[in-house]
This record gives sequence, C-alpha cells and structure tokens, in this order.
Amino acid sequence: MDNISPLAESFVLHFGEMARHWGMSRTVGQIYGLLYLSPKPLNADDIVDSLEMSRSNVSMGLKALEEWRLVKLTHFKGDRREYFETPKDIWEVFRTLAVEKRRREVEPTLNFLRGALLVDASEEGERYAQARMRSMYDLIELSSTWFDDVQKLSPETLERLMRMGSRVARVLDSLASLRRE
Repeated sequence: MDNISPLAESFVLHFGEMARHWGMSRTVGQIYGLLYLSPKPLNADDIVDSLEMSRSNVSMGLKALEEWRLVKLTHFKGDRREYFETPKDIWEVFRTLAVEKRRREVEPTLNFLRGALLVDASEEGERYAQARMRSMYDLIELSSTWFDDVQKLSPETLERLMRMGSRVARVLDSLASLRRE
C-alpha cells in the first residue's frame, strides 16, 4: 500500500478486519475502505495497485460491493474502464447497509417463523416452542415496522432522533411509571 497515506492505510486495514464481522470478506472491506476515502472514482487497476491485491480478488470484491449496493458504477468519456465510488452521503451508506442486512438476515428469519407458527402444535413441547417463536416473531415484526418508519425520515430528523435517544427513553419510562400508579 505504498501509494496511500499511513492514516488511510490504517483505515483500509481496519475496514478489512471489521468486514469479517459484518459477513463480508476482508478483501471486500479493504476495497470499500479505499473507495470510501478516495476523492475520485477508482477503476479496478487503481484498486489493484493501491491495495496490492490480485485482479481477480478485486473483481470479486467489487461484485460483492455492487450486490450490497455499496458502490456506484460510473464511466468517463473516452475511457472504456468502469470506475467505482461510494455514495458521498454517509446516511445513504447507513440506510443501504441497514436495508441489505435486513433483507439478508431478518427477512429469512421472519419467513421461517411465519411458517413455524402455522404448524398445528399438538404436543405440549411444540406448543411451548411455538409460543417462544411467537414472542420472537412479534418482536422482530415490531422492529421491522419501526425500521420501515425510520427509513422514511430525513437524515436530519433521524440524526436528531438518535441524539435524543436515552433522554426520550427516560421520559417514556417516567410516563409509563406514572400510568401504573
């Protein structure tokens, strides 16, 4: 990584390690980190040179980032190569990640639970398991509905809501305790 600064290199390497925890490969994370910090779109050769990776690894990583909708493809007049960049708006990146994680992880679980809840539970153990699955389904469905509502908020409103976080929770807890009295 000779042609990037030490600070950028540390970010790129960190993103590679973090990507593994998010269900992506280290290579994909490093490519994303490089593209995120780049002031201009990069082509595959630029990425190969910067990250000292094989062309095939870069191609596969770019395909994965396209599947996650985390990079945008662009072209320049007179140049047949494809160039890649990340969205400039960090809120767009955040929303895209949230939507993709939901599509890949939450929706399959909801689909499984829907099917499991339709099964005629004849034994006590099955009824208990189904009741537990119902509580999980209800919570995931509630959070999905909330997620849909949050997705409609502007970035400014969402940021204000996030900053209010614990203060709102304390007020709601206080209101709930007053109602119980």
